[in-house]
Amino acid sequence: MHANPMPRLDLPQGTLDLLILKTVALEPRHGCAIADRIAQISAGAVQIPPGSLYPALHRLERRGWLKPQWGTSEANRKAKYYALTAAGRRQLEAEAGAWKRLTWAVGEIMESN
Repeated sequence: MHANPMPRLDLPQGTLDLLILKTVALEPRHGCAIADRIAQISAGAVQIPPGSLYPALHRLERRGWLKPQWGTSEANRKAKYYALTAAGRRQLEAEAGAWKRLTWAVGEIMESN
């Protein structure tokens, strides 16, 4: 149990797509489960409101990076599950590599004197 949850963070442009792709890479998830997993992994620092999540899911679906399929949620409700496509996996790999290079470079600059 976390004594003090992390303060909430505003995501830089384009980061939400990367987080969604990463979250569904292991297994298909429905929208609420995607948002819950991101919040869980980030100790609550990243909260994705539905008004941001669902437009992002639809955008990724239109780009061919996610494939939806209807299923039943843990709450026994009909839910749209999103799975990573082959194109989505390639996009995730490219974006993850770029993200790692960027965060390394920014970290180096911030630590310089």
